[in-house]
Amino acid sequence: MGLYFANAIDDLVVDALAGFARAHAGMVEWDKPNGFVRSLHTAPSRRVGLVSGGGSGHEPLHIGYVGAGMLDAACPGRIFASPHNRAIFEASRAVAREQGVLHLVKNYTGDKINFGIAAERLAREDIPCARVLIDDDLASESSDVATGRRGTGATVLVEKILGAAADTGMGLGDLTTLGTHLVTRCRSLAVASAAHTAPPTGLPAFDLPAGDIEYGVGIHGERARRTLGGGRPLRDLASDMVSALADSLDMGRGTQVIVLVNGLGAITRMELYAALNEVTRLLDDRGAETVRTLVGDFVTALDMRGFSLTLLVADQATLTLFDAPARTAAWPRDVSAGSMESIAHP
Repeated sequence: MGLYFANAIDDLVVDALAGFARAHAGMVEWDKPNGFVRSLHTAPSRRVGLVSGGGSGHEPLHIGYVGAGMLDAACPGRIFASPHNRAIFEASRAVAREQGVLHLVKNYTGDKINFGIAAERLAREDIPCARVLIDDDLASESSDVATGRRGTGATVLVEKILGAAADTGMGLGDLTTLGTHLVTRCRSLAVASAAHTAPPTGLPAFDLPAGDIEYGVGIHGERARRTLGGGRPLRDLASDMVSALADSLDMGRGTQVIVLVNGLGAITRMELYAALNEVTRLLDDRGAETVRTLVGDFVTALDMRGFSLTLLVADQATLTLFDAPARTAAWPRDVSAGSMESIAHP
């Protein structure tokens, strides 16, 4: 743990966005006054613009998925804070097509409120707008939680699949229906052995004794309802996670599954691949078929030491859209049945 490399914590997001725009100048542009990142390339067949966004600190989400085949624009907020509704409105207005714009929103109160205000402003300008609410985090599923499940790792998969669908010329209603259906077929769980570093202090966001694992941690550092002790072997941890996700998705034998093993910011690629090995072995034992895999840092939580597991029940139509080409800063160049490398190449 330690202080972040920054001129000042309050400047870090803006400085990072400026650097991101320079690094990917042929792919995106950063509208600094209006607070969004926009793709320079989009399929002329699109009739709907795709906009997402959320707090910074989860990179490469969302800005890393702006580009051909995925998002038309993303609105980054401050660290772990929702983007302002004005940024969402301006981004939506900038990329709306003939059938309007679709908002892809993680299920957090601030995001829902600000995307909702932006949608109301768009309606006043007669720009059609719809929303897909992403709520895949199984750990936050409880009747005691009024807001419902949080939106986490599934966001990347939804952005990819809906991006490919939008490129086919699909309309706003059909895209919304597809996205809503995708979310029902996707669940995630996250675990961590150490909290992220709180930017203002340089200290851990919460204390966790050495060897313990926070089972069901949130991507903003939300504590889990379970803490596992004793340094459990990876196979046992993966077994608990796969069982919980598979049961929630009612997975039977022969189910086709897309698997995302996602680093939360400070875990090694070696550990992520070991986790994937355990997860796919467990799915094999259940009679499920792992048809695609993603391994790497896709939705981080600053420097949290942990990983999340996302399972998406797929069919052939889903796989066709998943395999469609995309060119963004962070989406892997080739993820298909024959090539499952997850290192992103611009």
